[in-house]
Amino acid sequence: MQTEESHDLTNGISEEESKETKKSQKADRKKKKLKEKLLKEASKADNRGVCYLSRIPPHMDHVRLRHILAQFGELGRIYLAPEDSEAQVHRKRAGGFRGQRFSEGWVEFAKKSVAKRVADMLNGEQIGGKKKSSVYYDIWNIKYLTKFKWDDLTEEIAYKSAIREQKLNMVLSAAKREKDFYLSKIEKSRAMTEIDARMKKKRKIQEESGSNAEAAPVFPPRVIRHFRQKKSIENETSQSKPGLSTDFLASVFGGS
Repeated sequence: MQTEESHDLTNGISEEESKETKKSQKADRKKKKLKEKLLKEASKADNRGVCYLSRIPPHMDHVRLRHILAQFGELGRIYLAPEDSEAQVHRKRAGGFRGQRFSEGWVEFAKKSVAKRVADMLNGEQIGGKKKSSVYYDIWNIKYLTKFKWDDLTEEIAYKSAIREQKLNMVLSAAKREKDFYLSKIEKSRAMTEIDARMKKKRKIQEESGSNAEAAPVFPPRVIRHFRQKKSIENETSQSKPGLSTDFLASVFGGS
């Protein structure tokens, strides 16, 4: 009986060890596959090329842009930067295009050679397509960015958004400080007004009752300092200077 129990115990331990080894081997295989996948993605990212569009025509969005550029080669990611909100409001008030417009954009191609070829071929050329299209007469403004990766773009966007958020926080904190200062001044003014009202009421009651037992505090008058001024010295030379007599003037300007 003891030998059978020990044999069953050893079998159970061996089965558990085999399960653990299988799990560890499976996890190792998953890690290896993930590592190979990441290496493939990194090699593909090194072969990708990014083109920059300095102007996005009206009525052009990422879907339409992908549809036009996909005929030249395999595309990756596309990012179009929306225009400034102030410019959008000004354009709508002026009666222009009321839809969403974009100021600039970036297009990622699967191969650098394709990105270079597309930029050299399309830059300065008419977009074309169907004549009824709203972008038919627009011109391509596209340039290949040498040694530029999509990660550089994401870092730049994150940096700009962080700066924008920091500026917004500074503006909000300054506005909050001004608001708190204004409210504190209002509270002080209200408190002073209430104190003056109470003092006036107290003096009125004392005047009506004629009791001077508890005199109201009298604030000292405002002190105005006076400085002694020196008198201005008159020009004595002008007073002592002899003037011309009227007889002499009459003899000069009178008739001969």
